[in-house]
Amino acid sequence: MMNQVLERSMVAPNIHHLRLQAPEIARAAKPGQFVILQAEDDGERIPLTLSDWDPEKGDISVVFMQVGASTGKLAALKAGDNIPTAAGPLGNPMEIDKFGTVICAGGCYGIASIFPIARALKSAGNRVICVIEARSSFLFYWQQKLRRVSDELIFITRDGSQGRRGHINNLGAIIASIEGGVDRVIINGCNYVMMRGCEETRPLGIKTIVSLNTLMIDGTGMCGVCRVSVGAATKFACVDGPHFDGHEVNWDELSNRRQAYLREETITLRTSAPEK
Repeated sequence: MMNQVLERSMVAPNIHHLRLQAPEIARAAKPGQFVILQAEDDGERIPLTLSDWDPEKGDISVVFMQVGASTGKLAALKAGDNIPTAAGPLGNPMEIDKFGTVICAGGCYGIASIFPIARALKSAGNRVICVIEARSSFLFYWQQKLRRVSDELIFITRDGSQGRRGHINNLGAIIASIEGGVDRVIINGCNYVMMRGCEETRPLGIKTIVSLNTLMIDGTGMCGVCRVSVGAATKFACVDGPHFDGHEVNWDELSNRRQAYLREETITLRTSAPEK
């Protein structure tokens, strides 16, 4: 059946992998695009980046963090369930070309969303270095998948339990240590990781592409909820992006807009919690 759940598993604490039967999306998907899912008929429309897909088998995968009521409903799905909406692929694909040496950096759910991008860049003949960060080593996942599509996999942990100790602010030092230099950086993850990573690459003059996770409703440019300021222009992340030059994004405005419904989200989460 369309939109049938094939698999749902927790790959790290509060990080879930959801695989769906969605043959039309799987046949058309390209790296960097996203889908919109609804866990129930009157539920919230949630935009999630495609983490993998198989055109022959007709399935797609997304990886998401459980943070509220709606993602909690997605996290409660099990194999055999069906969801009413899986719309996509949406957004523009990531630009894939032979750039030279490319760093694909990801944190949290961004660890999964850089996988298809790294795979495509490697197939295009690039030297691909994946950099993933987390608070501790137990929050890493998909390491083997990333190793298969990259020339090098670098870990950063804030507690020093694996790889380099620190945060994404180590990115500048990592770039400096790479022989031959870096031609492009792609960062996926939360706004802080993308913003901080861009601060590291800005003084180095390396083009840095980010995938913005703005608030969205329809995903087709009709509602305007996802508008962002990039350079001197107003853009809609869903149709003009979601990929933008990170050095041109107004990060303060983006952060403020993402918190516009924080109170309502908290109320929804509290009222949807099961009674004790």
